[in-house]
Amino acid sequence: MARSVHSKEDRSRPGSLTQGPRLSVRNQRILCSIVRAYIESGQPVASGDVSRQSWHGLSPASIRGIMAELDHEGYLHQPHTSAGRLPTGKAFQAFVGTIPERRVQKLEVGRIRDALHEAGSVERRIACCSHLLMQMTQGVALTAAIPAEKQTIEQVQLVGLGDRRILMVVVTQDRLVRNHVVQLDETLRQDELDSIRNYINAHFAGWVIEEARLELRRRLEAESAAYDGILRRLVLLQAKGLLDVELEPEVRMEGAANLVDFELRLTKERLKDLFLALEEKKRVVQLLDSFLEQPGGEVEVRIGLEAEHPSMGEMALIGIQVDAPGGLSAKFAVLGPMRMDYQRAMSAVLHVGRAFGSLAS
Repeated sequence: MARSVHSKEDRSRPGSLTQGPRLSVRNQRILCSIVRAYIESGQPVASGDVSRQSWHGLSPASIRGIMAELDHEGYLHQPHTSAGRLPTGKAFQAFVGTIPERRVQKLEVGRIRDALHEAGSVERRIACCSHLLMQMTQGVALTAAIPAEKQTIEQVQLVGLGDRRILMVVVTQDRLVRNHVVQLDETLRQDELDSIRNYINAHFAGWVIEEARLELRRRLEAESAAYDGILRRLVLLQAKGLLDVELEPEVRMEGAANLVDFELRLTKERLKDLFLALEEKKRVVQLLDSFLEQPGGEVEVRIGLEAEHPSMGEMALIGIQVDAPGGLSAKFAVLGPMRMDYQRAMSAVLHVGRAFGSLAS
């Protein structure tokens, strides 16, 4: 499974991974055993807990020595002198790098693809991905479709709703759909709307929207425009913002209630603050943009998110970025505690991302 792993101890340039001296195979296996034990119990892990595992063939004294080395190297820390040790973000970082890709059953892959296919539009698929990730991981699912910087017209639809109201729909080549209802000062029949729609689709499909606006303005200002019925009616819709397409991302978040079960050791006030932060669309996009940097469908794991929010220091983000046709960038992530099932979350993110990408292409 391709992945990029970063922890709060990693302060190097984006996309790089600085772990210091490489762990020996023996020490890495002991460290992974400690991390797994901590994920299962949530309690400090003592040398006796590890020495009782027969696979390593090491004496308790050897285990204590290795744990002391790992502590010195920043992989473990001891909350109290008499207590066992806890893994640090650096330990989780090393642990995640050893996780093999989990094979997903064909039935589950088929279920993901069927659900996305049935959803149809990009907007509905983004919402569907959020729901699927929440179900598969029991974490907080964050999904977003980021529009292309330069929006290109795919097609326009115009539908009369009566009472001089018009539904204006613009579909861009990144597969996003924008629509809004406007009120005109005069009535336009549906056949007139169809003529305007056909004119725009015939002359401006494939144009960057800003360039289409400029060309429309030029044509409307030309002397011949005064004698062209379609253009004279088009100016009414242009004045109402026919091609005014906002670059707002489509964002979904599902499973915020699962935060209560994460054992984050937060006060009620800080937990409430975290809830409110995740409800902000702008904050979710900022979180995904900040921690998902690798293009091309590579799973990324970010451990320790206090730089984004003070209540997220004990949390991890597992996500993937998928580049779809037309310039659309889709981001899928699961937010959870450090003590999460990383293999399940990484597999879910990878397969949901792949399914979305295959249907978008």
